Amino acid sequence: LLNINVGGKLFQIAYKVAARYPITRLGKLALYTDPMKKLQLCDDYSVQKNEYFFDRDPSIFHYIFHFYRSGVLWITDEMCPSNFVEEIEYWGIHLKYSQRCCRILFEEKQDELSEYLKIQKELEAELEPQDSAEQFEGKFLGRFRKMIWNLIENPYSSVPAKIIAVMSSIFVLISIVGMTLSTVEEMKHKTGKMWMEQLEMICAIFFTSEYLMRLISSSSFKNFLRAAFNAVDLVAILPFYIQILFEHLDEGDTLYHEELHKVENVSKLGKVLKLIKLMRIFRILKLARHSTGLRAFGFTMRQCYQQVCCLLLFIAMGVFTFSALMHSVEHDVPGTNFTSIPYAWWWAAVSLSTVGYGDTVPDTVLGRMVAFGCISFGIILNGMPISILYNKFSDYYAKLKAHENEA
Repeated sequence: LLNINVGGKLFQIAYKVAARYPITRLGKLALYTDPMKKLQLCDDYSVQKNEYFFDRDPSIFHYIFHFYRSGVLWITDEMCPSNFVEEIEYWGIHLKYSQRCCRILFEEKQDELSEYLKIQKELEAELEPQDSAEQFEGKFLGRFRKMIWNLIENPYSSVPAKIIAVMSSIFVLISIVGMTLSTVEEMKHKTGKMWMEQLEMICAIFFTSEYLMRLISSSSFKNFLRAAFNAVDLVAILPFYIQILFEHLDEGDTLYHEELHKVENVSKLGKVLKLIKLMRIFRILKLARHSTGLRAFGFTMRQCYQQVCCLLLFIAMGVFTFSALMHSVEHDVPGTNFTSIPYAWWWAAVSLSTVGYGDTVPDTVLGRMVAFGCISFGIILNGMPISILYNKFSDYYAKLKAHENEA
């Protein structure tokens, strides 16, 4: 008999039983005749007791011991997949010796654990800053850049850093409110327009200063440009300077062009300026830098992009199917709005979303039956993934909040 001591517990296995599996550790121990090779397979050997000692988990070795006796590797749900795989790899036993039903459940549990650990790692990376305070040591103006980095990237490092983080959110809200008020008719007169321009200039100066401070305190210019939040900051300040550039170009054009050409140029320039001013709406994305909820929402969308794409695919299929059905039963009705399938897309889209504006409605009984089917399909379709997305969002938000509090 082979006397095996695993973590202080003694097991006895017949040589011929262990030798049936020659590629396993105990199989090699039973077959080898060279004492030095045997000692390489175990952690220690007692000459007096003739025991081979292994410093491994004895609770899992019970399953290994049972495998040598029965030829079947049993797996229970209570075991940690990572620990169990590590142990059976040490003993040289393959997972294929287990029953198919146990192996399928075990592999599913392994995949769930791997996915969980992957998400945990990504959640921690979500809150980790792009740089760290240690990266500035030994670099040009390292102490000064480290001070700026703590001030702009680490709100919990000091009271001034917290004030800057709060001011950043306040300026974003002021900018959005100012952009909204600039479209009000009463604010378009000379005094109101002047106040709005001054407010926009103050916000742009603050956002530019904030961006430059982040650029100065970055340890890697390439990583700085790749970061999503820094791209949002750049989009937040570019419209202001592009608008100034276009206005100066327009003033230069008025000196050299004829009156008719000037009118056409101003018309085109006005459309471009409107589009550039509209880009200021992206400033609201800057709030995600200091908002755990917005980060959790973005993280949920990235993790559930397959479900979201699947939902969009089902919506597109529903829109095409029900718009075609509605056109086929309603196109002969006098004065109908369903004159073609593309005209029916809008009705199908609002019906699938269960909004139903009522601007386009069927007139025939068959058309109403198609509409009922479309609405029913929309209710079922919207109900399936929403609960999954909401549960994941709640879970990710709670974990991000916990990581943030720990940090």
